[in-house]
Parts: sequence; structure tokens; C-alpha cells
Amino acid sequence: MITIALMGELQTIDGERTIGCEASDPISVKQLIRNQGRPLRDVFQLLKEKKLMVTVNKRIASEDTKVNEGDVVNLVAHNGMGQSGLTPSLY
Repeated sequence: MITIALMGELQTIDGERTIGCEASDPISVKQLIRNQGRPLRDVFQLLKEKKLMVTVNKRIASEDTKVNEGDVVNLVAHNGMGQSGLTPSLY
């Protein structure tokens, strides 16, 4: 199982903060999030807008990083100016 942990203000549309995902082969972070469909729809949109920081097993990663069974993917929203990216900016 691959674990996706949503950090900060991120959560699924159902309010979950952790999701367990099955993948038989290595898969990119982007594809893993896309495969979750509706629960991570808003998170996927942030990824497409380059407003997510990604780590895999506590190492800085990108949307193209391949993950395997047992990996932990942490996602944190940002807007490039130190804010969460989930609320309007004052700048």
C-alpha cells in the first residue's frame, strides 16, 4: 500500500487526511493522485497549478517521482509566497 498524507489545510472532499492506495507497479505521484478521482479532485487541481510541495519518504520529490508499495507521499499546499495556497492572497 502507498500512503498519501495530506498536510496543513489539505483534505479530501470527505474530510480525510490520509489515503491508502494500491499500486502493483511503480507509478508517478501525479498518476497516483489522478487515479484517486473525486476524493482528491481539488488536490489534483493544486498539483496541476504547481501549488503543492511533494515529498516521498521524507525526501523532496515532484509530480513525476515514481512511488512504490510501502512509500509515503506527503502533500502540502503553497502559493509560492509562504501561504497555504488555499485562501486568497493579500498580495
